[in-house]
Amino acid sequence: MSNAKNPNKGPIRLGMVGGGQGAFIGAVHRIAARIDGHYDLVAGALSSDPKRALASGLELGLSPDRCYRTFADMAKIEAARDDGIEAVSIVTPNHMHYPAAKAFLDAGIHVICDKPMTSTMADAKKLAKLVDKSGKLFVLTHNYTGYPMIRQARDMVAKGKLGTIRLVQAEYPQDWLTEAEEGSGNKQAEWRTDPAQSGAGGCVGDIGTHAWNLASFVSGLETDSLAADLDTFVPGRLLDDNVHVMLRFKPEGKEKPAKGMVWTSQVAPGNENGLKVRIYGSKGGLEWVQEHPNQLWYTPFGKPKQMLTRGGAGATGAAARVTRVPPGHPEGFLEGFANIYSEAAAAIRAGRRGSNIPKDVLFPTIEDGVAGMRFIDACVKSSSKNAAWVKL
Repeated sequence: MSNAKNPNKGPIRLGMVGGGQGAFIGAVHRIAARIDGHYDLVAGALSSDPKRALASGLELGLSPDRCYRTFADMAKIEAARDDGIEAVSIVTPNHMHYPAAKAFLDAGIHVICDKPMTSTMADAKKLAKLVDKSGKLFVLTHNYTGYPMIRQARDMVAKGKLGTIRLVQAEYPQDWLTEAEEGSGNKQAEWRTDPAQSGAGGCVGDIGTHAWNLASFVSGLETDSLAADLDTFVPGRLLDDNVHVMLRFKPEGKEKPAKGMVWTSQVAPGNENGLKVRIYGSKGGLEWVQEHPNQLWYTPFGKPKQMLTRGGAGATGAAARVTRVPPGHPEGFLEGFANIYSEAAAAIRAGRRGSNIPKDVLFPTIEDGVAGMRFIDACVKSSSKNAAWVKL
């Protein structure tokens, strides 16, 4: 429980916007926040429907007076309380990310936000200025960056195990929108295929940003330009459901710039959540598959392929610091989310003490959010110009 007498002790007081009854990702965030015991959910504006907001909050054990009708009320009232929330988790459809984040940043409250960061590039730029002005944390939940073997892959690339990076391949196929689910009462499908709520990108914003972010995170490379072909295969659908992108990365030193490709689809039958990243350099290659997250395949050039496991022989310190259980016990989606929340908690607690964030703490920031919106924006522009090359 929160400590009203000394608000800088005990669990971090967390609020939530969105994530009420019937929502998927809100429950994931709540579980992730609880796993390591760093947070205490004490307030929420859990639905735009006041009755559902109250019912959702009471189900979660919130006090009735902290089940808010609107996020604006929540930001104002919580900021005035001695035991008010220190951070808010925003788990709404994309178009509400900016106004909700603005309300809490203006109130002096840290923000943890689902991706993509906003629904428009203009809002992303405004939000970046707000974060800078507020001095508060903005944490973007690109949860796959929290997986131990992804941290290991990034560490191996940074230490030169692959040599000069030449090729970066990422894919993220799903099949759940192969038919017009948005017309069947599926709320998740409805808002993701609605430009007013999702933004200009459909599949590219929902899962394309994950694939591109992960490729960038592991490779350490910065995209220079891209050529994108966005398709909509389901008749009547308003946003893309399949994406092909070619990438050119910025050069590093005198080496030839690396090239890359991203394929994401929500109309690929037989694929559930097929996120995969492959990195190839002058000395070797790496491959990681999200559906087998505790394994990382490493192939030094000219030598047999090796399977590295989470917590097993060959595990690095980068993976070990976000590993909870011994090797052979599965860790995955929820724990990846939890690692982002725990990294955010370390940063918030450093702020409580008035000290710097520890150097090894790593989480996606406002800069990653802006970059993701640039990626979506560039893909949409490129596709509208017959897949012309567009600078990021």
